[in-house]
Amino acid sequence: MSGPTATRTRPREPFDRRIARAVQAVTGRALGPHQTAIVRIGFSLTWLVFLLRELPHRHEMYGPDGPWSWELARRLTADNRAFTVLMWSDGRVWFEVVYGLAVLSAALLLVGWHTRAVSVVFMAGVLSLQNRSVFLGDGGDNVLHLAAIYLVLTRCGQVWSLDARRAARRAASRANVRAAATAAVTADRGPREDIVGPLLWTVLGGFLLATTWFSDVTGEWWLPVLLWVLWLGHGLWWLVCRLAPGEPRTLLDVLANLTHNAALVVIMAEVCLIYATAGWYKIQGSRWQDGTALYYPLHLDYFSPWPALSELLGASGIMVLLLTYGTVIVQIAFPFTLFHRKAKNVLLVAMMLEHAGIAVLLGLPVFSLAMISADAVFLPTAFLVALGARVARGRDRVLGRRSAGALPEQRRAGEEHGPRTLVG
Repeated sequence: MSGPTATRTRPREPFDRRIARAVQAVTGRALGPHQTAIVRIGFSLTWLVFLLRELPHRHEMYGPDGPWSWELARRLTADNRAFTVLMWSDGRVWFEVVYGLAVLSAALLLVGWHTRAVSVVFMAGVLSLQNRSVFLGDGGDNVLHLAAIYLVLTRCGQVWSLDARRAARRAASRANVRAAATAAVTADRGPREDIVGPLLWTVLGGFLLATTWFSDVTGEWWLPVLLWVLWLGHGLWWLVCRLAPGEPRTLLDVLANLTHNAALVVIMAEVCLIYATAGWYKIQGSRWQDGTALYYPLHLDYFSPWPALSELLGASGIMVLLLTYGTVIVQIAFPFTLFHRKAKNVLLVAMMLEHAGIAVLLGLPVFSLAMISADAVFLPTAFLVALGARVARGRDRVLGRRSAGALPEQRRAGEEHGPRTLVG
């Protein structure tokens, strides 16, 4: 009897080996490539939708025609040291340039074009506009505000991006060149073909010089320092990839993976903190305790884009009670279910449906889209891979072309990354 039992018992792995495996997992690759990609897509889409929706009202919200004048904004930023490049000038032309760059960076980040550089411009646009008029927003702006900073530190263009598509094509081209026995002539031509990355790096260097020049009205000192570190880091990466592609390149990869994984953990912690604090604060309210909290916003004209639907839902006391209690239960329970996959996925679907309901019933689409984008960091990898494959098939069907073989997968997690440009 002891023989079979002994054979079924696995020898316990030494502690130092487990530590080594954990370190290898954290430093060897950027975790959650599909999750960070969907977060990138979600937040850039949220900001793009918001900017396009408010395009006719941009001058009243953030520009020179707003009730919160440029002089008031200057006094406020002098006190809170919030970063905004709109304090460099009160001219209408400068405002239009900043607003246009914010729209352009959101669109480029959405498709994943030179994500390293564009994510920095995206962050500058988000912070500049939101800090110009801090009293505008519906709650989702706070989430977007933080996410814009975190995305700069992630490698969010590994999949579902033009960067990944370009890297896959370069890898396939180099393989074909080697197969044709002409590698000695053309092997190094690929990394030099893309001049957009060094050009972006140069342009952003000029922007950083201006940021440093206007540092007394730009905001806190740490943000320009962060921008300079990122700019110099991209330049160092470009040099190492071309002059020392061995151990120095491996070291930079390890540092990039550590930064990415740390930022990913921070995003997850932020989502858990949002729901935990929201749920526990709701418990302390008497309207949430008696199950009538949802009744009141449904009967406010400001939060009733569909009055008939709001009235129909608000007329059912049982439905109001269930939705009120269900909201509190889901928000409080979610952080405790992260280590139980099935329970976590069920609550994740419930929260996304809740935000979709808020978008429709209360007329807060930007807030809901921002929260759904934050929730997406917890989506299962298998689901995201299947969703990406389905979208790729639908795209190919619409465009009337065959799948591009190895291109839909683009870069697989854990594989060697393709050559970099300065910011690409």
